[in-house]
Amino acid sequence: MIPSPVSMISIICVTVLFGMSFNAQSAECNHAVDQSTLNRCADQEFEAADARLNTTYKVLAQQLDAASLERLRQAQRAWVSYRDAQCAFESGPSKDGSIYPMILSGCMEEATTARTSELEAHLSCEEGDVSCVRR
Repeated sequence: MIPSPVSMISIICVTVLFGMSFNAQSAECNHAVDQSTLNRCADQEFEAADARLNTTYKVLAQQLDAASLERLRQAQRAWVSYRDAQCAFESGPSKDGSIYPMILSGCMEEATTARTSELEAHLSCEEGDVSCVRR
């Protein structure tokens, strides 16, 4: 399935907007010298990744029939639970340290970016790809 022009425009707009936001913060984040700034920057990166995921999810949801949409909703809920539990596990050893928010946000950002890629793959299905969800 080829993404509609509106789908592609939505994704491009979000990417550009977050790119501008990231560039504004990147100077501060590239030269961060204290843990508080590093934690804040990691959280901002996660928030941007989460916004991209939400946009991709909405674009994909608009292209699905009711049954596929319900399966996507169930999968997404399960994925969020998994991501949160996995990142709690991975960041657990630093729970009492000042680095904990950065480790947790970094894990959440990495998992969220990977999930966005998974969902984006369904927006550009090749003809005959039976692993892609179609209407």
